[in-house]
Amino acid sequence: MKHLIVTLVLILLFISGCSSIHKENQEKHIGMLVESTINDLTWGQKGYMGLLRIKDELNTEVFFEEQVRTQLDVNKEVENFTNKDVGLIFGHGSIYGRYFLNLHKQYPETHFVYFNGHQYGNNITSLNFNSHPMGFFAGMTAAEMTETGHVGVIAAYEWQPEVGGFYEGAKYVNPNIEVHFQYVYDWNDKKRALELYENMKRKQVDVFYPAGDGYSVPVIQQIERDNLYAIGFVTDQIEMAPETVLTSTVQHVDRLYVLAARMFLEGNLPSGILSFDFKDGVISLGRFSEVVPEITKTRIQTAVERYIETGRLPNE
Repeated sequence: MKHLIVTLVLILLFISGCSSIHKENQEKHIGMLVESTINDLTWGQKGYMGLLRIKDELNTEVFFEEQVRTQLDVNKEVENFTNKDVGLIFGHGSIYGRYFLNLHKQYPETHFVYFNGHQYGNNITSLNFNSHPMGFFAGMTAAEMTETGHVGVIAAYEWQPEVGGFYEGAKYVNPNIEVHFQYVYDWNDKKRALELYENMKRKQVDVFYPAGDGYSVPVIQQIERDNLYAIGFVTDQIEMAPETVLTSTVQHVDRLYVLAARMFLEGNLPSGILSFDFKDGVISLGRFSEVVPEITKTRIQTAVERYIETGRLPNE
């Protein structure tokens, strides 16, 4: 009987503790740090739209700061946010993982969230998009639409999973296709990205995948002027150039923001590394251009649907 009473007391304390955490989280505000700007028409804008959705749907106050690129910048803005009673801080990019790791112990009551990384701690969560399948379907599309037999990826870094996915998807459609790779080594260096594009064009590449959020827009604009084809990146970019952008690999960052914020406010956002995919509704292909034949659209859409149902890509 004594053990039963102790157990009941512990359960009540646990429930009370969870309730207080829940209530405490509900009273916290939410902030976002952006490496560049919220007006870039791609990654930064997607993050800002997610923040606005949090404000509207979850009825909480939000804050953001742009051009936060160094450890000193992060230290300053985290301190400013905590003074505004911000309990959840999104670092809108992979660079924030190491920055958060360096300071998270100083703010045990704050939960830090960033994207596409492998650093984590007691109050750090990494939200990862499974980008390999995204690249695979981009590669399939490029291989279906090339006229020269040469397609290319202009990526920010070699480690991006969509790079390998693009190669596999293109080779699945045509084992003899030539897949070209160039790396900007920066998410935002538009000048270098355009130089690499010109290099690829000289090698007969006629379908490009500019897989870098900071430079995809100017590269696609140049591709349109050259009457070639592109695969959009992060956002549905078909409106930019309806006859140039064949489709886009879309990461619905705004949906993931709301999901993570809701989990935080309810007191159940876990620390660690969380992965999300097509089946979670946070990755999709964008609309197809009218220049893409119906048979090609159907083939790719069927492959996506099969992947969602089975978790297997066409080459598996």
